[in-house]
Amino acid sequence: MKRRASKDRVTKSFIEPEAFGPLKLKHEASSTDIIQSHINVMLKVAKILHSKGFHITFVNTEFNHQKVLLSRGPDSPQGLPDFCFETIPDGLPPSDLNATQDSLALTESITTNGLGYLRSLISRLNEESSKSSAYPQVSCIVTDFIMSSTLEAAEELGIQQVLLWPMSATVLDIFHHRQLFEKFLLQLKDMGLKDFPTFFWDGVNDRFLTIVTQSMEQSTTASAIIVNTFDALERDVLDAMKSIPPSIYSIGPLQLLEEQIPNKLLKTIGNNLLEEHTECLE
Repeated sequence: MKRRASKDRVTKSFIEPEAFGPLKLKHEASSTDIIQSHINVMLKVAKILHSKGFHITFVNTEFNHQKVLLSRGPDSPQGLPDFCFETIPDGLPPSDLNATQDSLALTESITTNGLGYLRSLISRLNEESSKSSAYPQVSCIVTDFIMSSTLEAAEELGIQQVLLWPMSATVLDIFHHRQLFEKFLLQLKDMGLKDFPTFFWDGVNDRFLTIVTQSMEQSTTASAIIVNTFDALERDVLDAMKSIPPSIYSIGPLQLLEEQIPNKLLKTIGNNLLEEHTECLE
């Protein structure tokens, strides 16, 4: 796995470096999102963190990285020396780059094998750091919520891990109270099945629900959970979750925060898995 410098950096004004200790040489590893919408959110968070002074290592799966090269060109991503891209395997058999991977099989593989892959990557990054002052030791891991199995790696290394929930706080709250919702679903006044995400009741997503339920159980040992929302939009829900460990923080609106980043080079950084066609906007 070759280390790749990138032109990206960013993070939210709601996430201050002081939350992770002294700012000097803070190194955050963002790992690894497998769905395009989740990748987009994680990249924005990584950029915002970079603008706050963090050294960033953004982790893709090897398959997704190849798709980025295919869609954005062989020189992507590249750029800034303190915003780097790395890859880890996804644990699946080789796939056609022009096809879409089975998202459920990919999620199951990453949640099962991701711990070992991430542990090996961080060990290598820290070994490189010991040889060069240009690369600080990894001091924090930010992963998608479903990769909460990697909390074990953070605990072993004595560093903080933050879980990113890329959807609304309301959906997070529904998942947290899933058993309660299922038990009393039919007793809720003025509410029915149409008011809840289909994966709760359509019978198709049981394996996915199992993964999220396990992540919910593991998430209590995280340093924090950051949610892709903002207080003015979901204040009541965020207030209701204050008693739920660990601490939960809103970090949006990401799009507006990203636009405020002074380094304009960051706007050229992307991680899209498919080629973008902008003709329709002309």
